[in-house]
Amino acid sequence: MLKYFKEIPYSVTICDKDGKILEMNDKSISTFCKDGQSLVGNNLLDCHPEPARTKLLGLLENHDVNAYTIEKNGVKKLIYQAPWYENGEFSGYIELSMEIPFEMPHYVRKPKQ
Repeated sequence: MLKYFKEIPYSVTICDKDGKILEMNDKSISTFCKDGQSLVGNNLLDCHPEPARTKLLGLLENHDVNAYTIEKNGVKKLIYQAPWYENGEFSGYIELSMEIPFEMPHYVRKPKQ
């Protein structure tokens, strides 16, 4: 994991094109691993029940971006899953999971004339 992501306050999880977990930063490990042990080497498909498993299979096949918000235990999070590429070839997914406020400003930026 790049040193810049190791201790940031949101989860970064990286998998290969088959769903095998390649990297997890500290926050990802503390969020997803009950015993504090990294899941690197495991497959994401084994970590997700239906219907999330089928959704993940579709992402791995179609290479789409998947972005949504969730609420769990009184915490709202933004989940952003995007494909990553190496030399133009699909190589897997990077997931960012970050806590966000329930109410947050939204700005529309207009181009300067």
